Amino acid sequence: MLARDDGMDMGDMDMSGMSHASVMHMVFQNSVSTSLYSDSWTPKTAGAYAGTIVFLIILGVAFRLLLAGKAFAEERWLDAEMKRRYVVVQGKLPVAEQVSTDSLSKRMTLMENGVEENVMVVQKTKVHPRPWRLSVDPVRAILDTCIAGISYLLMLAVMTMNVGYFIAVLGGTFIGSLLVGRFYSAEH
Repeated sequence: MLARDDGMDMGDMDMSGMSHASVMHMVFQNSVSTSLYSDSWTPKTAGAYAGTIVFLIILGVAFRLLLAGKAFAEERWLDAEMKRRYVVVQGKLPVAEQVSTDSLSKRMTLMENGVEENVMVVQKTKVHPRPWRLSVDPVRAILDTCIAGISYLLMLAVMTMNVGYFIAVLGGTFIGSLLVGRFYSAEH
């Protein structure tokens, strides 16, 4: 068996060079000088710590606003797609004829305000992917990237294990959900 020396003997390591490294806490702590995102963002006073807390609350609210904005945009894009008119290609059956020959379609009578109308009820058999659109997909990608970026920043704030930062993230989430939570699903 051969012994290998990588030059990494832990017994000889000088720990004095570790003074500038960030400390990863494994329990919650309440220090007002906990670094956020970098060593240069380390509050030195109670006022700077309070400003950092306010920033995290605003970031949490912005995260929920982006989720609501994306849900609103998705709904608007779907409405626009449903209102879009399609051209019938020669040699293909028009939609009305396709529906009437479809084995899953059913004739029904629809009554509203005393007026009866005969309609065809069609069951959708498969999901058709929406086409890529220059007016929709880049905006969707930008929204998703912003949502992911803010959620990672919030996660990093919580990972500092600072109680104030943790409560600020929860507070921002609460305020944002209180303001716009009804506009998006709670899957995020």
